[in-house]
Amino acid sequence: MDLQRVLEYLRANWLGLLLPFGLFLVILLAGLAVRRVLFARLSRWATTTKSQFDDVLIDSLRGPFLLWIVILGISLATRASQLPRNATLWSGKILLALWIVSLTLVFARLSGRLVRMYGDRLDGPLPVGTLTQRLVSLLIGLLGLLALLNTFDISVTPVLTALGVGGLAVALALQDTLSNFFAGFYVSLAGQVRAGDFIKLESGEDGYVTDIGWRSTTLRALPNNLIVIPNNKLAQSIVTNFYLPEKRMSLLINVGVSYDSDPEHVERVLIDVALSSADDVNGLLKEPAPFVRFIPGFGESSLDFTLICQVAEYTDQYLAQHELRKRILRQFRDEGIEIPFPIRTLEIRRRRASGTGPVPSVRQDVQ
Repeated sequence: MDLQRVLEYLRANWLGLLLPFGLFLVILLAGLAVRRVLFARLSRWATTTKSQFDDVLIDSLRGPFLLWIVILGISLATRASQLPRNATLWSGKILLALWIVSLTLVFARLSGRLVRMYGDRLDGPLPVGTLTQRLVSLLIGLLGLLALLNTFDISVTPVLTALGVGGLAVALALQDTLSNFFAGFYVSLAGQVRAGDFIKLESGEDGYVTDIGWRSTTLRALPNNLIVIPNNKLAQSIVTNFYLPEKRMSLLINVGVSYDSDPEHVERVLIDVALSSADDVNGLLKEPAPFVRFIPGFGESSLDFTLICQVAEYTDQYLAQHELRKRILRQFRDEGIEIPFPIRTLEIRRRRASGTGPVPSVRQDVQ
């Protein structure tokens, strides 16, 4: 009935609507001009600052600002018109609802981007990924929903009760999704796996953690492939994090030399090679100082040593091993230190045809 009255009013008073319509056009054109000038100046100002906050803020407000101009124009045009009171009241509530929704979206988007931007700079135990962004955005979205319900005088208690009853059915239907969500939430809060860490799972997958999402965690493997792991699998797996408690790690290189070699001489040569290589091998560290241990010890055909040095992070070990082995081999040759081949001694027994007398044997060393 109210809608019919409004339509009848519009047909009878269409000339009286020209003023509100003209007011709306004036406000819209003026708002567009102000928007263009304002954001042009803000963009130029943002280029002169080092902070990224202003860039994110300007980008988040650019689109909704146009919607706010339209809302303002419709609101003022409605007040200037002679529409029935009920129509004016409902139009005001709808415009207020649009303003609340747009403002909520702006804050949700802005908070998510700021959390990600500033969270990446933190060295603390709590990682910041897609899951963290979405949790913050979800919280702001819930606040906006409560404000929207309050605008239309809707009590929150019955809504929460309905959501609680319906949520049980949804939880049963989405067990796998919810399991991954809460597992990702736990992994994020535990801080034992963080975005940017290099990890290895007990099943063999390894790579850099690029993101901890609401359903899965993504790894970038060394061949530059992506590995997608469901969060509940990650939470139940044994994980080796090569970036905790710090990125630096030990590199062990086993070297075998002849039994004729002097262990003290071999130790000095290995340490000298490691120290000199640290000057020009990327990722190989001088501190903590490298050292040598006579371990595993006495091999079947060699004296076995272990050179222990430090690299800056996990992936630095490959170049360090490559260079160290080449230089150790070159230095051993210069110092006359032999790296022996494995030797096996075979004893061949031969029996006389008559079956009597001593049995001669032949011993032969085989490399």
